[in-house]
Amino acid sequence: PDKTYQAFANLSNSKNAAEIEAIIKEEKLWITYETGLMTDKEFRELLEKHLDLLALDQEIDKAFNALLLDVDPERIDFIEKVGKKYRIFVLSNTSKIHMIDFEKIVERCTKRKDIWGIFEKPYFSYEMGKVKPNINIYEQILGESNLIPEETLFIDDLKANVDAANTLNINTIHLQPPFTITSHPLLKNLVESVN
Repeated sequence: PDKTYQAFANLSNSKNAAEIEAIIKEEKLWITYETGLMTDKEFRELLEKHLDLLALDQEIDKAFNALLLDVDPERIDFIEKVGKKYRIFVLSNTSKIHMIDFEKIVERCTKRKDIWGIFEKPYFSYEMGKVKPNINIYEQILGESNLIPEETLFIDDLKANVDAANTLNINTIHLQPPFTITSHPLLKNLVESVN
């Protein structure tokens, strides 16, 4: 997120990156947008107003997407391999603006046009009207996909999201550097069991 705060600061007439971070969190601009409670246009207008931006839509989108990094093809291959034995889902707090750019990044990095085909179902916050770590987002997925919490593994890099899943008896891994999904010992064992 720091890359996005700085990118917005570069477009702002008066705010630095720390001020922008504080405003985004205080006004809940990001979360409201990721929950699907405003249109792309409304989101951009709020950013312009609150962050004192004077920028074109594509400049705002580029700054907002600055936090999106390259995708390691090895991780996608890993997920695909695990999916041969286990049901795999994705749950992401995201937005339409992020999704458009993310899919381009995935195609560029992995040469895959349909990344979502490796999952049984992708769940996106802006389509669901809910965000992690709200309990109801996990409950919806468990119910819709007929998942048993005790037989489900949820992996996330944010502790609040992992803690919320734990309250529903979902098994979790709080994935933190230096580990990735391909290097974490428990997950390495998981893919080895697919062989």
